[in-house]
Amino acid sequence: MIQRKSEANIKKMREAGVIVGDTLRLLRGMIGEGVVLRDLDRAAEALIRSRGATPTFKGYHGFPASLCLSLNSEVVHGIPDGRKLKKGDILSIDCGATLDGWVGDAAITVAVEPIAADVRQLLDTTRESLFAGMEAAKIGNRLGDIGAAIQAVIDKKGYGIVREYCGHGVGRALHEDPQIPNYGTAGSGPRIQSGWTLALEPMVNLGGDNVHTLRDGWTVVTDDGKPSAHFECSIAITEAGTEILTLCSDGTLP
Repeated sequence: MIQRKSEANIKKMREAGVIVGDTLRLLRGMIGEGVVLRDLDRAAEALIRSRGATPTFKGYHGFPASLCLSLNSEVVHGIPDGRKLKKGDILSIDCGATLDGWVGDAAITVAVEPIAADVRQLLDTTRESLFAGMEAAKIGNRLGDIGAAIQAVIDKKGYGIVREYCGHGVGRALHEDPQIPNYGTAGSGPRIQSGWTLALEPMVNLGGDNVHTLRDGWTVVTDDGKPSAHFECSIAITEAGTEILTLCSDGTLP
């Protein structure tokens, strides 16, 4: 069942989302050659807790960290460890914060400059596909319109679309109904309604679609070893339009 949120609920989610946005902004500023992944995780947890929130991911089904940090060919659910960033890397940073029982969830992929031109285009296209999905996420459209809009952007570049993982409803739980694939058929699925709160998150591969999970039970990687990018925003569908809930304190994207 897709839960519709009240204005008061959405206000709470916006407050949680700002913590996520500010955390991602902090981490973006820390990215550079020689930075240790575990140090990024510690910095994120410190900021989230300083705002009176808790890291949503830590302990979720046993996940051991506050962030999912996925490096290069890692798609999602990477575990922060002692690895150091180097020039040419891309790092997907997925962050969740829970405040007063409400969840904010967002992700960015950040480059350790300089990066290859084809990898930069992958990042740009993945971000563009997220915005296309958000544009389609409005009252009167259907759920399938979101996936179709995301897919249309990705297909133009011939990139692989991760099909095993998808966007989702978000609210009091990190994962609520509905599931929102990053592909689909326009005009299919239920009508989008006001009060829906969704996390849209295209995961796009420079190579093929196929992925698998490593022996750690968490880290998902591309089968062909090519880079993958991931961008995510939590949004609310309202009568006034679609609102991004995971902006920074200054009202801008992280």
